[in-house]
Amino acid sequence: MKNNQVKRILVTGGSGFVGKHLVKNLNDLGHIVTSLDKCELLHEDRIHGVDYIKSHTKDIFQLDIECDIVYHLGEYARISTSFEDVEEVWESNVQGTYEVVKFCRKNKAKLIYAASSSKFGNNGEDENLSPYAWTKAKNVELIKNYSSWFDMDYSIAYFYNVYGPGHASEGKYSTVIGIFENQLKQKNPLTVVRPGNQKRYFTHVHDVTKGLLSLVQGGNKLEFSFGDDRSKHSIEEVAKMFGGEIKYIQKKEGDRFESPIDLTNSKDILDWYPNIQLKDYINQYRKELDDNC
Repeated sequence: MKNNQVKRILVTGGSGFVGKHLVKNLNDLGHIVTSLDKCELLHEDRIHGVDYIKSHTKDIFQLDIECDIVYHLGEYARISTSFEDVEEVWESNVQGTYEVVKFCRKNKAKLIYAASSSKFGNNGEDENLSPYAWTKAKNVELIKNYSSWFDMDYSIAYFYNVYGPGHASEGKYSTVIGIFENQLKQKNPLTVVRPGNQKRYFTHVHDVTKGLLSLVQGGNKLEFSFGDDRSKHSIEEVAKMFGGEIKYIQKKEGDRFESPIDLTNSKDILDWYPNIQLKDYINQYRKELDDNC
C-alpha cells in the first residue's frame, strides 16, 4: 500500500463479531486503525498496532481520536431482544449514532454505516416491526439528510444474516447459524422458530468484510447490499442442512418473513461478489465435527 493510500480509520464496535474481522483486515492493509467499543477485548485477542479504546459512542467527543474514515458498527444488533432492551437500543442506536454522525461532520471524516436489511421487508413496512429495525432505518434517513444539509461523505452498507468464525453461538445475541452449530455439537434438537419457512440471505463474514473494505476508496453517497443471493434459504432448510432432530419453537416478536435484496451497486460499482456459500460452510462444519468425534 502506498503512503498516500493509508487512512486513519475508526471502527466502532471493533470488538464485535464483524468488527474484529474488519479491524484485522484494515490493519493488515497498513491502515492506522482505532477500535472503539463499550466492551473490552481480552489482551490475547488484540491485534498488534491497533489502538483499542473502551468507551460508548455517545461519549465520542470526549475521546482523543483523529480519523479520515469511521466504520460505524457499534450499535445494538438484535431484533427479538430489542423489545426488552428498549433503553439500551435508544442509547446506542439513537444517542450514540447521532454523536458519531456529528463527529464525522466536525472531523470531515467519511462515515461508513452498517445498516440492516430488516428495513426492506414487506415493502418497507417491516422497518416498524421492532425497536431495532425502526432505529436502524431512521439512522439511514439521518445520515442521508446530514449529508444533504452539511455535505458529509458517507456510504451505507446493508448486512444480510452474517455468519462465520467468531459469531455468537450462545446467549441472547447468538445468531441462528451459531445456535445450530452449538446444538448439533451438543447433540440437541435444532430449534426452528415457527413457522420455519421464513427466508434469509446468509452471508459469510469474510464476504461482508471484503465489501466493507472496498468502501475505503469508493462508493461515496451511495447504498450497498452485502448479501449472498445464492444462499437464500428458509430457517427450516438450514436446519435440515445441519441434520439431526428439529424442534419447533414459538414465533419471536418482530420476526420478519423475508427481505428483498438488490446487489446492483455492489456488483456494478464495487465489483463485489460473494465467494462462500452457506451450504459449503455447513458441510465443512459437519465434516470437522465428525473428524473430532
